[in-house]
Amino acid sequence: MSTPIEISESAGVRYLHFGSEWVQGAMRIRRPHALELAYTREMMSGLLLRDTESWPRSALVIGLGAASLVRFLHRHCPQTAIQVVEIAPAVVAAARQFFRLPEEDARFAIEIGDGAKYVEESDRQFDLVLVDGFDRNARAGKLDTAPFYENVRARLSDTGLMSANLFGRSRGFRASVERILTAFDGRAIAFPSCDSGNVVAFAAMGERISIPVAELREGAQALKEKTGLDLRATVTRLEQAGSLPGGQLVL
Repeated sequence: MSTPIEISESAGVRYLHFGSEWVQGAMRIRRPHALELAYTREMMSGLLLRDTESWPRSALVIGLGAASLVRFLHRHCPQTAIQVVEIAPAVVAAARQFFRLPEEDARFAIEIGDGAKYVEESDRQFDLVLVDGFDRNARAGKLDTAPFYENVRARLSDTGLMSANLFGRSRGFRASVERILTAFDGRAIAFPSCDSGNVVAFAAMGERISIPVAELREGAQALKEKTGLDLRATVTRLEQAGSLPGGQLVL
């Protein structure tokens, strides 16, 4: 796959583009381990739903982009073994050159390949699967199909969560969520669209999750103090959108 890579900078933030105006990733140069884009912060909301001292033990990242999610996990989740699958070698090269991609080691590996094929053929299990793969026209292709979501489910552990960025699918947004709901037997939730237009969907395995909003707020405050990741506004948006019926997040 030939991916045209462009790098831009503005106001201290470096951006990745795939030959179009769409931003495919960003890094604040003075704070490289922070999650600059709102949707990347929301993709890590799974940390509010599990015991982060031991979870996730393993993470699969499909779509490297500017390596934002990888840098955050590598820095703030030292217990996590990270596997990246990225289809375009040029994206990996750009992440190494411009976006402080961590060196591969015993807990961090990169595979050049098709993420949809990987989850179909792999027999590995992951606590967290992060899906953020798009082409230059912001199309997800095979990464937004019923077989893909079913295969992701098969790759998840009994405490597993999937987080998927649904950006670029506004016309088929409801259809995307329906595919996820079907694959996970209804155990999915779509967060309200953030300012950039991105929508993040979560799906869960294992025991039913039911967390009071007050506990979510406490967890968001603790996470901010520990990692700098601030999800307090996300909890507020979920509440305002009516996504927390009875004052509970149920998943």
